Amino acid sequence: MAVNREVIVAAALGILDEFGLADLSMRRIGDAVGVQAATIYWHFANKQTLLAEVSDAILSAQAEPPKGEFGGSLAGWARDLRSVLLGHRDAAELVAATLAVGLGERGPDGSAARVFESAGWLPPDAQRAARATTHFVLGHVMQEQTRQNLLRVGVLAAPVEALDDAGFELGLQLLVKGAETLRNLHNY
Repeated sequence: MAVNREVIVAAALGILDEFGLADLSMRRIGDAVGVQAATIYWHFANKQTLLAEVSDAILSAQAEPPKGEFGGSLAGWARDLRSVLLGHRDAAELVAATLAVGLGERGPDGSAARVFESAGWLPPDAQRAARATTHFVLGHVMQEQTRQNLLRVGVLAAPVEALDDAGFELGLQLLVKGAETLRNLHNY
């Protein structure tokens, strides 16, 4: 098998799903594609740039926000992001880290900013509001995935109710209603 960026990213994503972010080492990725870990650095400057491409691969499954009224579009975007993140073990932590260091081509909040802008928000405020909404989704999913990992290894006996679908929906409605209120106050 020829080793290229796509093969390495696919292997890294498979390892992430099976073992989690803590066990996603360059050595393990190299073993998965049949090369020494040092060979990966021919394709990626460092581990962080590789992780950014894994983050991009995860986020590539995110759909464009649904068209329609502002609140419904924003909520649909957030639900889709949550679903995409929950599809891969430790994805929220990986995407949050990539976002924090400014790497990756597919920031999760770009399409959310377009939802805010289409509702009349000024671009700087739309970016800030999109980032705040993204932080809510990432934080909620990060806690969900941490709990899943703890359940998997037997540290926890049962899921926490506040981290279920109803808990996400309540938080999302707080954000959406708050955003609608701000939009009306600022005449966006």
